[in-house]
Amino acid sequence: MSQNKKVLVAMSCGVDSSTAVKLLQDQGYKVSGATMKLYSNDDLMLEKTKTCCALNDVEDAKYVAYKLDIQFYIFNFQDDFSENVMDVFVNTYLNGGTPNPCVDCNKKMKFERFLKRAEELDYNFIATGHYVQKEFDKESGRWLLKRSLDTKKDQSYVLYGLTQHQLEHTIFPCGNLPKEKIRIIAEENKLLNANKPDSQDICFVPDGDYASFIEKRTGTSSPKGEMVLLDGTVLGQHNGLIRYTIGQRRGLGVSYSQPLFVIEKDIENNRIILGTQEQLFRTSLVASDVNFISFETLTHPIEVTAQTRYHQLDTPATISPLDDGKVLVEFKEPKSAISKGQAVVFYNGEYVVGGGTIE
Repeated sequence: MSQNKKVLVAMSCGVDSSTAVKLLQDQGYKVSGATMKLYSNDDLMLEKTKTCCALNDVEDAKYVAYKLDIQFYIFNFQDDFSENVMDVFVNTYLNGGTPNPCVDCNKKMKFERFLKRAEELDYNFIATGHYVQKEFDKESGRWLLKRSLDTKKDQSYVLYGLTQHQLEHTIFPCGNLPKEKIRIIAEENKLLNANKPDSQDICFVPDGDYASFIEKRTGTSSPKGEMVLLDGTVLGQHNGLIRYTIGQRRGLGVSYSQPLFVIEKDIENNRIILGTQEQLFRTSLVASDVNFISFETLTHPIEVTAQTRYHQLDTPATISPLDDGKVLVEFKEPKSAISKGQAVVFYNGEYVVGGGTIE
């Protein structure tokens, strides 16, 4: 059956998507590859080994495609990426949130824009190197998203936004294999990126200096302001709200009788509010822009486990429907450093129930 199925693999420049090509070939699929050019390395002064989807990476992906003897495309999506990922990243920070650009990139680029282009080129499926699995549930008639077999590499948290159509037309060849096996397959097939290190940073801010990126992109500097306790006591001065995240302890530059953390950003008054570790905990949150995978709509409260940060352990919670499609998440135990703009993802065991953006 797979011999008559055409699949277009989203090739970044890493070992996972490259090995995905080989795995699909071995399964009998008619495979092609494509790389999304999302920005210019030269414009951002990025290093080749720490990025994806820029010019150097296009060349690497092209070489792997040649090595594996597949047709290769380059899709220039720079304008879409700028609007749907970079601008969202900047605006979330400016509004006091902590963005998750990987979620936005997957939602808007890899599984929307890339899939649409693949369908225009008459491909039956797209494939990525993500570490997740999918299943079809005959009882509900829905596609389900499941954690990777390699739990250390699981990427289900950043894919909660997938629609039923996207899941139906996507293959995840790496999801049922450990990372070590992926590298072995790449080495056996002499792929140039077999031992390339995994990227640990946001692709367009590889040095982690988010503030400089935002100031360069907006052409303005984030003004200094007061650092205060919850009661308004002024302890010092901050260097711009965009330079701080909820839960941050280091680099605050203030002295107090006990350790302090950033517990809130007061955008209106340009203040950083500090508090103790206990004051950092919350028992609930509201999520918007919610997408459900295991069912279409949340109609009544259900028990789940919820995860509010990438690579964080999910913990028991109850989710309840609110007006305008929003969801109330109530944790069984207080949760630390819940940040506006981050994703909250709901699980039922190994399966993704859905998720949304923390308000």
